[in-house]
Amino acid sequence: MERIAVIDFETTGITPSSSCRATEIAVVILEQGRIVDRYQSLMNAGVRVPAFIEQLTGISNAMLRSAPPAEKVMNEVNEFVGITPLLAHNAAFDQKFWDFELGRIKRTRLQNFACSLLLARRLMPSAPNHKLGTLNTFAGLPHTGQAHRAMADAEMAANLTAHLATQLRQQHGLRELSHDLLCSLQKVPAAKINEHLKRHRGF
Repeated sequence: MERIAVIDFETTGITPSSSCRATEIAVVILEQGRIVDRYQSLMNAGVRVPAFIEQLTGISNAMLRSAPPAEKVMNEVNEFVGITPLLAHNAAFDQKFWDFELGRIKRTRLQNFACSLLLARRLMPSAPNHKLGTLNTFAGLPHTGQAHRAMADAEMAANLTAHLATQLRQQHGLRELSHDLLCSLQKVPAAKINEHLKRHRGF
């Protein structure tokens, strides 16, 4: 599988705005099913972390006071990612914050997002649910650290993506896996996934 950048944000809320910002970002580079590089940083956007978010993530206002400015972090992570295709678990959420924070430094996303949540719904229908932690436990994947911290969640999503890629090769006979294929699969209704994969194999 081609090189993919798997990202995860921790934030102060659900929808990015002047009062709802990112507090942490992590990116892991997945290549041939292995993590080959990492980036992680807290980011100070000058907004207060609500108490319930601090309880969920463990990221406190005190921690963010000494964190680098959000603009500096986004410039660094944008350089780190470059034009590598992107993936996140529940990508609709991370994409919103990636685009918003990039926009604040006058940058525009050039690549698409694949979503390991949507892919897992189609390829792991027997999982109890499709939360990231549940899927990793269900698939017997390694524990990566504290949930709701960006690096642990990014590594979990990367491990899950590698597992899904192996499943596509072993169970569905696909030899070549691309980011474009993942993006197309996540749009296919679950009931038609086998038919779609057969067409992809040329059967």
